[in-house]
Amino acid sequence: MSDHSGLHESIFTWIAPRLRQLPWRDTRDPWHVLVSEVMLQQTGVNRVLPKWSMFISQFPTVHECSQAPLGDVLRLWQGLGYPRRAKNLQAAAQVVVEQHNGIVPNTLDGLLALPGVGPYTARAVLAFAFEEDAAVVDTNIARVLARFHGQTLKAREAQKLADEWVPQGEAWLWNQALMDLGATICRPQPLCDECPLQEDCAWGGEGVDPSVGSAGVSVAQAKFEGSDRQARGRLIKALGEFPVLLVAIAEVMDRPIDIAQRLVNNLLDEGLVVRDGDELRLP
Repeated sequence: MSDHSGLHESIFTWIAPRLRQLPWRDTRDPWHVLVSEVMLQQTGVNRVLPKWSMFISQFPTVHECSQAPLGDVLRLWQGLGYPRRAKNLQAAAQVVVEQHNGIVPNTLDGLLALPGVGPYTARAVLAFAFEEDAAVVDTNIARVLARFHGQTLKAREAQKLADEWVPQGEAWLWNQALMDLGATICRPQPLCDECPLQEDCAWGGEGVDPSVGSAGVSVAQAKFEGSDRQARGRLIKALGEFPVLLVAIAEVMDRPIDIAQRLVNNLLDEGLVVRDGDELRLP
């Protein structure tokens, strides 16, 4: 394995006065960390901040979340989008209670077996809750890796390179530092002059950006306005307040009746809403 001591020193020196103060960074509770990572999967930090605190206050342990009506979980999730994540998170809590005596697994395989937990989230819980020497590759870190190495990376390649970079016993701070570097400096429009890796970066801001098309590097989401996601969100938000008559779904969702019916059928299939006679409600 290559000696990355110089790389480590550069990153740790840079992050020392700059580490972003985020509430989930102040805990090592595996459940609290898991909640933050699921929320952050497809949602920005600023939207997650208030929701994470509310969620942890309402469901401080896996037991509370596992026993709550799904509708209560969905109400708290409102505003984060992709409510399927909330359903999976509760399902994960139920598995932890039923199969692990309420203790979040501390192995990669154990975490990957939980509903809605993929390779990134599993490694994030290992690194940030258990402080294991696990390398995480989120969209920010994937961008740093591709640019530093000057090549478009496949998922396995990115993970291998990330694994090689992790300093033993320092995975918590190392991963947080790389995330912050990608979020604040090595952004889609980078600030290369401020980057602590500038001298050794194979790309350096010149020529074709190798991060474009690299595994794990997110692309711009489809327009939200007028989307199915927006219509689904409108209905779930309304159902958080009161049941909705089937005859009113088109009005509530602000979509033609055929589209509204299709979206409702999808939500019913996913178990995110239930039909009760001639009206819909949250589970």
